[in-house]
Amino acid sequence: MSRTPAKEATDRPTTAASAAGRTSAEMQVKWDDTKLSTSYANVCNVMSTREEVVLMFGVNQAWHLGQKEVTVQLTDRIIVSPHAAKRLSVLLENLLKQHEERFGPLNLQAPRAVEVAQESDLKN
Repeated sequence: MSRTPAKEATDRPTTAASAAGRTSAEMQVKWDDTKLSTSYANVCNVMSTREEVVLMFGVNQAWHLGQKEVTVQLTDRIIVSPHAAKRLSVLLENLLKQHEERFGPLNLQAPRAVEVAQESDLKN
């Protein structure tokens, strides 16, 4: 996994209202990405307590059908408040809806289950 620091700060003005899906402008937000790093993850898991939601990200190098055990190298943990998690949920839901409208539905079935379903469809 590689982390890449951002090279320059950019001003990306937006309103808190637009981020929350509202129409009235409440305040301007200046995004300072001078300390931003980028990580790649193909696995995510979450857990929570009353006060926080923990998102864990990692990388699984290979998925093979029939594997009895998969090792995921956890690389990043992000802890947010439940309120921030709820806002993230809304943002992700809207983003994925737009993505599926553009590119088609995302299938969350395991690869083997998809193959079996496709083979069954071909036989019928």
